[in-house]
Order: sequence, then C-alpha cells, then structure tokens
Amino acid sequence: MLPFRSEIRNSPTQATIKIFLGDVALDERIKKHLEHFNEIDAIEIRKSVERNRVGENLTVFLKENVDINKMKSSIDSSLWWYFEREYEPKDV
Repeated sequence: MLPFRSEIRNSPTQATIKIFLGDVALDERIKKHLEHFNEIDAIEIRKSVERNRVGENLTVFLKENVDINKMKSSIDSSLWWYFEREYEPKDV
C-alpha cells in the first residue's frame, strides 16, 4: 500500500488538492510538513465522505494565481522525500 495519494479537486469556489494518507495518525505531522510551502494558503484535516477512501484527508487550499498542477507535483515530491527519509533503515 502506498503511503499517500493526492488528487486535484475542482470546486465552484476554489480548486484544492486532497491528500489521502495510508495512516491517518500522520495527518498532523504531514500538515506541519507541508506548511513550509509559501504557495499554500491553508491546510485542513477533513472527514472523507467518499466511498473506498480513508476516514480523513488533508485538503490543501492554494493562494491565488498558483499553478495547481505544478503545486501538486511539488507536494507529491516533498511527500515522497518525507516518507523515504522517515522509513529508511536507521543505524543502531
């Protein structure tokens, strides 16, 4: 199972990026990790109402005039780096 999955969601008011984590216990840690992006306006932890999804997701709201496709790519890269670093074998 992958550690996360992200999707661009278009809504009438604002396009968002939804991040579904394999382990919802990491929601707060990942939210804090993503807060370093200047292009992000806000991040909310929300209950998922979609079928076949985890119980919660991170909803990322971007500032105006930010390219959502580039931002999704940047977020995905940052999350892959995070999970590779977090779960690499540690020297004992």
